Amino acid sequence: MKNVMGIILSGGKSTKLKELSTMRSTPAVPVGGKYRAVDFVLSNMVNSGITNIGVITQYSFRSLMDHLGSGKEWDLDRKNDGLFIFPPFLSDESSGWYRGTADAMYNNLTFLRRSNEEYVVISQGNCVYTTAFDEMLRAHKETDADITIMYREMNDVPIDELTNMGILQVDSSQRVIDFQEKPVNPNTLLASLGTYMIKRELLIALLEESVAHGYYDFVMDIIIKMLHKLKIYGYKYNGYWRSISSVQMYYKCNMELLNPEINRELLGTAKVFTKVKDEAPAKYNEEAEVRNSIIADGCIIEGTVENSVLFRGVTVKKGAVVKDSIIMQGSVIEENSTLNYAILDKNVTLSKNRCLKGEETWPIIIGKNVIV
Repeated sequence: MKNVMGIILSGGKSTKLKELSTMRSTPAVPVGGKYRAVDFVLSNMVNSGITNIGVITQYSFRSLMDHLGSGKEWDLDRKNDGLFIFPPFLSDESSGWYRGTADAMYNNLTFLRRSNEEYVVISQGNCVYTTAFDEMLRAHKETDADITIMYREMNDVPIDELTNMGILQVDSSQRVIDFQEKPVNPNTLLASLGTYMIKRELLIALLEESVAHGYYDFVMDIIIKMLHKLKIYGYKYNGYWRSISSVQMYYKCNMELLNPEINRELLGTAKVFTKVKDEAPAKYNEEAEVRNSIIADGCIIEGTVENSVLFRGVTVKKGAVVKDSIIMQGSVIEENSTLNYAILDKNVTLSKNRCLKGEETWPIIIGKNVIV
């Protein structure tokens, strides 16, 4: 797919992730022990042979830029093409904040104009899934579509989460005949994955026309308003997919990674690249008990860990019990403490003899650098 370039959108400010997105953008949220959400879509592009990729950032982008760096881990630190990160900037015409997804791409139109690829894959950076875009490109060419939208049947997603998605209807030829953005009452279970295939020249023209008329959102002002003017088709994706859009979905995604079948589909079929850090292997003392958990490098386990995801450098001391929880880098669970249905951000300390317990449907969250 040398004729395709990629654009990853980091999205607007998210309040549904609560403390998890206070200091970081949604694509930078840690997932699965050692990854960030953005690793999955970026790896999908790289594994599809796409080598010219732009990441458009907005809110709290420092941690995302630190994670991506020069793109070395994705083999994107190269003389020609590579990884380009576009943070917001102030100018005489711009306040620095993008007014929508179309405005974000329009403000970085130079990147599109200077590129030579015929097609563009546009994708959200907060989705966890594994795919190659070759089949989507083939379907895009076969239908002679102006825009192709990747969608999925969401029969395994809570109905209230569908109200945060774009819901579409397709006819027998896969042409999109209706598209609702974040409807209160979704009329189908077919949801857009926020991934689009479009010709580069057409995208430039649509962005220029949209912004010239004061319209700034790619979905609302281009896809929906031009649904019957443009040839917009759907491409059905049947694999595992989760959007890191709320605390519940974040927790659900990490817990599902403990399922061997899902873990194998996500991490066993294609390489998911991430920033490499040198850590010693996890250490398990004699009294340690670990069941059905992901334990990253650098962890020291002296207590009990069950059905949990532990990121790098987590310490679980003697007598401590961790169940159904997510613990991020550098956190410490002191002696005889208990943790159930909890999400601890980086460098949290749970003091001796403390107990934190949430609910499966509403896990408790502790922000960075907190001592409980």
